[in-house]
Amino acid sequence: MAQVVTARFPESVVEALDRVAAARRRSRADILREAVDLYLEEWADYQTALDRLQDPTDRTLTWEELLSDLTSAQATGDGEG
Repeated sequence: MAQVVTARFPESVVEALDRVAAARRRSRADILREAVDLYLEEWADYQTALDRLQDPTDRTLTWEELLSDLTSAQATGDGEG
């Protein structure tokens, strides 16, 4: 079930929000929901990256190893999707 959340924004943010909403022919609420969804996805990706960086068993590649792996995958067709 959806819940109502109230937030206060500076006038400049509301004006920018209204411009985006008008340009996209969407409501303020639609734009805010989309923005929050995107933020939460980015936050989850950030947390995953931090967890992986702090995991001593997760292999870290040097730049040279990464390029070598990518070149090898491209040569064998493994990287094609």
